[in-house]
This record gives sequence, C-alpha cells and structure tokens, in this order.
Amino acid sequence: MAGNKVDVLVINPSALSSIYQSLSNELAAIEPPIWAGLIANHLRMKGHSLHLIDAEGEGLTVADTVKRSAECEPKLTVIVVYGQQPSASTQNMYAAHILCDTYKEAYPERKVLMIGGHVSALPETTLLQEKCDFVCKGEGPATITGLLSINMDDSSQYKQIPGLWWREGGKPVSGTPGANIPQEKLTTELPGIAWDLLPMKNYRAHNWHSFGHINERKPYASIYTSLGCPFKCTFCCINAPFGGSSFRYWDPEFIANEFETLTQKYGVKNVKIADEMFVLRESHFLKLAQLLGERGYAKDGLNIWAYARVDTVKPQYLEPLKKAGVNWLALGIESGSKHVRDGVTKGRFGESDIRSIVKQIKDAGINVIGNYIFGLPDDNYESMQQTLDLSLELNCEMGNFYSAMAYPGSKLYTMAVERNWPLPDSWLGYSQHAFETLPLPTEHISAGEVLAFRDKAFQVYFNDPTYLNMVRSKFGEDTYKHIVDMTKHQLKRKNAAPLKVEPTGREGQSYKQYTASMGATEGARV
Repeated sequence: MAGNKVDVLVINPSALSSIYQSLSNELAAIEPPIWAGLIANHLRMKGHSLHLIDAEGEGLTVADTVKRSAECEPKLTVIVVYGQQPSASTQNMYAAHILCDTYKEAYPERKVLMIGGHVSALPETTLLQEKCDFVCKGEGPATITGLLSINMDDSSQYKQIPGLWWREGGKPVSGTPGANIPQEKLTTELPGIAWDLLPMKNYRAHNWHSFGHINERKPYASIYTSLGCPFKCTFCCINAPFGGSSFRYWDPEFIANEFETLTQKYGVKNVKIADEMFVLRESHFLKLAQLLGERGYAKDGLNIWAYARVDTVKPQYLEPLKKAGVNWLALGIESGSKHVRDGVTKGRFGESDIRSIVKQIKDAGINVIGNYIFGLPDDNYESMQQTLDLSLELNCEMGNFYSAMAYPGSKLYTMAVERNWPLPDSWLGYSQHAFETLPLPTEHISAGEVLAFRDKAFQVYFNDPTYLNMVRSKFGEDTYKHIVDMTKHQLKRKNAAPLKVEPTGREGQSYKQYTASMGATEGARV
C-alpha cells in the first residue's frame, strides 16, 4: 500500500541480541539514537518532511523495519550507523548490512545513503560491500540536504555534494570533501534532537547508572553537549566523521533547555552526556553545570553520567558537577602500566595521579566508572595483571573491561592493516560482547588469550568481596543481588583461547579459586 510522500526516511537499525547475546534482554542499555535524532531535527529546520524509524528503540526486526518503511515514499532513505559510543558504529554495521540488503530487495528503486562513524572511516569499502547508492564521509547533514537539492538520477550532479561517495562504472568515487558545521552555527544547524519522533518510554539506562535504584532505569535519554575530541588516543575512532581532531560545543543555555524538555516533558531522570570528553573546556561544562544547578534538577532526582580524563579533572570542578546532578564520571584509565599507556598516547599521568583523582571524585560524592583495556600493543600477562590489580585497588563503583580493538577510523586500525595483524572476518567481530568477538593480539600474546583474560578479569572484579561489600553498603541489597545475578550470564566466545597465566584477585588467589569461592560462572561486562 502506498504511503505518504516524504523527503527523507531516517532509519536507526538494530541487532541487539547478536551484539550483546543474553545481555540484551535486561542488562544492556537501550539508548535513543542521538545522531539520527539530530539529523531529523536538522532536516525539519531546513523545511524537509521526514519519517524516523528507531528499530532498536521499538524492538523491530529487520522484516518489521522494512514493512514499516511502506508507510512512506521517501525521496531518500538514510541508514544511520552510529552506536552507544564511537566504537559501536562498526559493530552496528552488521545490522545496517542486513537492513540495507533487505530494504533494497523490497524497494530497489529507492535511493539509500549510509552515514556514520564506520562508513565515514571506510567509505570505499562500504560502497564495495553494501547495496546502498551513496555513502557519506563526514558529519552528514550537508550531504543529505545536498542530495535533496538535486535530481538524484543525474549522476553528473553528485560532485557538488559535500562528503558524498558513489559508484561510477562499479567503482567508488568521491567529489567535494565534507565540511564540519562550524562552532558558531552548531546550535542553529543542529538544533537539538527530535525527541517527539522517538519512542521515549522505551529507552533504558545502563544497569550501573541506576545503582541504588536498580528497578528505575526508564525513562532514559542520552545527549551531546559537544562534538569531537582534541585528543589523539591510538585506539579511539571518535573523530572518523569529523575529518581529524575537532571540538565544538552547543551553547550551554541551549543544552540546559534540552534538559528541561527531557525532565519536564518526558519525565527523564537518568541522562547520559555522550560527549567523548565532557569535562574539558571549563567555559562550557562549568557554565552548563551552573545552569543545571540553579534549576534544581538534581533535587528532583536528575542522575547524569559523563566522560572525563584523569588529566582534565580538577578538584574545583567536582562540587558544581555534583550540584548539577552528575553522579557518575567515566575515566579512561585503560592500563595499570604507564609503559603500555604511553604506547597508545594516553595522557601524561601515572598511578599516583589516577589514585588521587579517583579519591577526590569519590570524596565529592560522585561515583567513578573505571575503563580498562586488555591487549594494547605492548601488553603481556604481567601488564594485564597490573591493570586488574589497579582496578581492584581503586575499587570504582563500576569497572568496564574492554579488549583492545582496531576500530576503523583509529590509528590502531591503520597499524593493523599495515602490519597484517589478524582482524575480525565480520563487523560483528568488533563487538566486545558478541560470539564472534576478535580483539587484537599483542606483541606477546594471542588475540584469543587477550579475550579469555578479559572475560576472567571481569569475574575477578565483580566477585571481589571488597567490591561487593562496597556495593551492598553504598547502593543496597537490590543492587548487590543484581551484581551477583549479572555475573551468572555466560557469553559464548568463538575465539577465546586457553591461558598460560590465569588472572588473580587480591592476595594472589587464582581465577578458579576466586570465582569458586563466590559460586560464580563465567560472565561478561554490561
């Protein structure tokens, strides 16, 4: 049946169960698609009609999504390949690929554009592998509006479209380079997220974000207050869509009004500030913190988490952040070895700095998420154990344990290709939680050993009696039981390999002794 004619159909694809396995049922977050929502509002601001489908938010299968697409007849269909964090764009290519194939089979005459971090990093590869008509290398808004301004059946007009890639004679070609939206136009060109087009009641916070009120994870929202990052960590792909290091930010007053919409209109309490680096530019984040503090949202239960760095957090920031409702700060600690951190250009800070900053944040009443990576290029068994030891010593309220991945758009990916390092044979293999997960090997240990060490280190951390006692004392019995149940989830791993050295907990207990004493089974990070 024919649908309503619109200029653009925007689709956020979904493959939660494949990416997160059993964690997708209750433990993993379900986040609003920030970039799809920003693009939708941009198009409305430009006067274009559109329809937005969030397959992940609505729990739609690929077949459901394609069937829903019959409700409109778009001039252009945009498949947005982003994720809950920058690296998640590549794992979401699995869903985008299946959707694009099925969609083009159902609607071969419709023009399809893919945008996102992954496709921006690998535009040529994407055009060679996917059935889409176009790929965007860059942020996307100017590419979409440019396509809408021409006759898309006339390929001679493509060269004028910024950031556009297409095929000529079956080969990928590009025209005008994409251009970032400048700082002074950010608020007018990207005037917030189209919240009214999203299933806001369906979004669910990360489990740890709701420690202390573990059964109140909905409603939930995530939001950007800035774009890009000025740092150049070897393992990070944040700037793939932005053409190099870039940092721009929305006016704090504008963002404060977005919080008002979320809290007052949609009843949202749990909010993720998705900026890759929120605690960075004082004039930006402190002004926003002041505005949120003055409006008193924290008194009504506003619960924010945001990213920071060990070397950007200062003691004088913590009180205003706490008054604004920031209850969680995520720190990229990455490794317990300074040698390994230096090898991936991760800041000029040592363990004493890490300990001091974590203590200061906790003393201010803000919880800490410690992010750790196993399998960075210089890692060996000893340095990975140092990372686990440091995580146990810091005893952060949450620990995220990652395996090092060569994400497209990162320097590690370039190094992996140049040096012939083994990479996943599917985009799903770039997920941290999938059956197909394949991290990087290091100079000393195999990829399978890295993966196995990471999974067992997770169990050591979350079954640690000191950690569990802290959780029970600070967040209550319900959260304690939730953690215990979480560790019982088993991830199936295709590529895990036997370890030559098992990770150990406090006082040198072996992994087997440690988890046996707690009655745990092998699980995974949420």
